[in-house]
Amino acid sequence: MERTGVDRTSIFLMGLLVLAAILLSADWTPAFAHGIGGKDADFVANNTGPQFFSFFYLGAKHMVTGTDHLLFIFGIIFFLYRLRHVALYVTLFSIGHSLTLLTGVLGEIYVNPYLVDAIIGLSVVYKAFDNLGGFKTTFGFEPNIKIAVLGFGLAHGFGLATKLQALDPSRDGLITNMVAFNVGVEVGQLLVLSFILAFMLWWRQTRSFGHYAVAANVVILTAGVLLTEYQLAGYFLQPGV
Repeated sequence: MERTGVDRTSIFLMGLLVLAAILLSADWTPAFAHGIGGKDADFVANNTGPQFFSFFYLGAKHMVTGTDHLLFIFGIIFFLYRLRHVALYVTLFSIGHSLTLLTGVLGEIYVNPYLVDAIIGLSVVYKAFDNLGGFKTTFGFEPNIKIAVLGFGLAHGFGLATKLQALDPSRDGLITNMVAFNVGVEVGQLLVLSFILAFMLWWRQTRSFGHYAVAANVVILTAGVLLTEYQLAGYFLQPGV
């Protein structure tokens, strides 16, 4: 029975590696650099007045479908074995992106969307590189991960703010709607985090974790590099944005 479970895990993780190879040659990055589109974008752009539950839903949906945010969170908890450590780092991340999401939109602080999304891509690269022991091996030291998580949380919040600012939401009810959106983001993050933790608890009990932990972080790092390159290309090709 144990061998069957290990084999299934191995097949799943090998599938991730195959997916990474496909991503290297495919135009996938726009989907990872997620935004608010379609009917959701129309609603935000044309809505007037407070709509707490609608913006709460949009915030939760945005986080659940935000691959760049999820990759960073996955990287953060990858080697965290105690729940209090998970809570600490996720809280730091949440404080960071809540501050800049709210101040960015309500204070009309503009940040170039390509640059901020490039930083978000770098946050994914950073955590995967850290998980692989890259800083200690290459530079002989390990950065303060708490400060890094808080700092990258600020960047992720600005990333969310740029998506909303691009839709020019109405000032009528804006405070209520942005608070609702932020609460939705937090709830969506907790929902996804619960699934990630359940998966990690199961995976760590199998023999395959030791074999594929490095490969999984290489996949995360690769995704972060591609996302960063895509955003930087967009910045230099469209500097007026």
